[in-house]
Amino acid sequence: MSSADRPAKLAYGPNGFRVLSGGPFVLCAVTGEKIALEELRYWSAELQEPYASAEIATKRLTGKA
Repeated sequence: MSSADRPAKLAYGPNGFRVLSGGPFVLCAVTGEKIALEELRYWSAELQEPYASAEIATKRLTGKA
């Protein structure tokens, strides 16, 4: 499996993220949807999870997902 087929592993911080291992995308923690790294805007530094949209992030963080 090439790195183009694997999700990246990231460390999420309050103001950004750091790539731990390369890949072109991450998987949304709620939906499993692929999120290209250049499109990643929503994550939880506390839970270390990425989210595909603000709506999904809000539902997850308020316990409604």
